[in-house]
Amino acid sequence: MSESKTKSVPRREFLKAAGLTSGAVGAAAVALSATPARAAKDQATGTKDAGYRETEHVLKYYETARF
Repeated sequence: MSESKTKSVPRREFLKAAGLTSGAVGAAAVALSATPARAAKDQATGTKDAGYRETEHVLKYYETARF
């Protein structure tokens, strides 16, 4: 029996590389998220986002969530 001259990548190595690649893509997506663009937009307009706001629907939820 002759040995094969081609070198194949084992299945586990392929899956490990695929997992690392998808992790790198996810990290790049987080790094390029819209947060810096939003901060630049706020600076350009001169407004600051108030963050958390108790709007009518939030207050309604608080009322219904009480035990």
